[in-house]
Amino acid sequence: MNLPCDMLVFGGTGDLALHKLLPALYQLHREARLPRTMRIIGISRKLLPRARYIELAERHCRAQIEKKDFSDAVWLSFSERLDYLPMDAAQAADFSKLAERVKCSPQQGCIYYLATAPNLFESIASNLAVNGLAGPNTRIVIEKPIGHSLESALAINAAIGAAFHEEQVFRIDHYLGKETVQNLMALRFANALFEPVWRAAHIDHVQITVNETIGVENRGAYYDQAGAMRDMLQNHLLQLLCLVAMEAPVRFDADSVRNEKVKILQALKPISGLDVQDKTVRGQYTAGHVGGHNAPAYYFEKDVDNDSDTETFVAIEAEVDNWRWAGVPFYLRTGKRLAKKTSEIVMQFKPVPHSLFSDSQANHLLIRLQPEERISLELMAKTPGKGMHLEPIELDINLAKAFQDSRRWEAYERLLLDVIENDSTLFMRRDEVEAAWQWVDPILKGWQQHYQRPRPYPSGSTGPEQAHSLLEKHNRAWHE
Repeated sequence: MNLPCDMLVFGGTGDLALHKLLPALYQLHREARLPRTMRIIGISRKLLPRARYIELAERHCRAQIEKKDFSDAVWLSFSERLDYLPMDAAQAADFSKLAERVKCSPQQGCIYYLATAPNLFESIASNLAVNGLAGPNTRIVIEKPIGHSLESALAINAAIGAAFHEEQVFRIDHYLGKETVQNLMALRFANALFEPVWRAAHIDHVQITVNETIGVENRGAYYDQAGAMRDMLQNHLLQLLCLVAMEAPVRFDADSVRNEKVKILQALKPISGLDVQDKTVRGQYTAGHVGGHNAPAYYFEKDVDNDSDTETFVAIEAEVDNWRWAGVPFYLRTGKRLAKKTSEIVMQFKPVPHSLFSDSQANHLLIRLQPEERISLELMAKTPGKGMHLEPIELDINLAKAFQDSRRWEAYERLLLDVIENDSTLFMRRDEVEAAWQWVDPILKGWQQHYQRPRPYPSGSTGPEQAHSLLEKHNRAWHE
């Protein structure tokens, strides 16, 4: 049952709030999932009257939500929840305005959503505490990236931890709210079929790919300081790796699930020093064609340094050094301005011990997160006619089609509802964030110590050639 609470969104006029959070909250309101008395208060430096903020929110929600799900009557009732407070979250004095507006009592809690730049996380948490706004009935939600290194992540976590207890902190990664990601846990732990073969004895390697066709768009200033490693791999891809590799938790609750994920991050074999040259590939897109349109080189993008050596592509050969996965490479790959938008996990099985047929191939399991949500298992089957000729066929589960009578929830809908219901199962714990940085930091330092500019790749391609060589040297290939 949802407890009474208000949600305060710092960065309330930003892209995240307008494009993701408010549409998700509208959908939860439409399905009567929000607490009856819940207010949603946008907070930003912009001097807007409440009516103007509601107009801004409506325009963006109409653009993001399917027409069949948007109605004027529902919007009218939803808009009654909306309020707006102009204040500068970087100014400690402005928090007195917030304290006057918000009354967090044991009967009415507060959720603070920090949809802001990460450099404001520490000061916002501290000022909330100083002004008596961080009591036991409050929760705080922070977006990635949580720091740009282990040292900065430790500082952010320490500042958040000084103001809020760990059980009040929700570190959000929207990938964990995707239906197919959660189906990955169902696939593994609700079906006896896969457990016996989900291990080194039967798996040749694992591929985790998150590719985008877009460039940095209006995020050039941020991205040029972050790069693909900090923006995508340190969080999204490592979270997917954890879900693939983790052991079954003793129960499906927050601590049990996150305990198993932390064990996987701690078991990742370190990559440091000269190892980065053999195990990692950095790339940066040059001019090319994507989707029939001309695309500029990365260093010509808005707010990007013309001599930037920031990577827009990264591929890594990782290894989980434990009993289940020892010797199985996990190939992680993510990049921008690539030929095809796709997020997928490929479990490549080993070939049969003794092949009776010359055209037999090893099986693989494909778990696709986007653009379509599907799970398929490729098997070998005989073609019709005389002779024993084999071809691969797919046992295919189209999740959208299988559940076509049910609306597909957006990731933020599920995760926001979890915050409201105080369920942190799909959120990152403090030690989980720090364990991820402990593995990533030596790679970043290795890139600095053994300096090499990112490998160029044309926009619209499949990435730099060196990324293919990462697998080819072991007679493997990326799933395309």
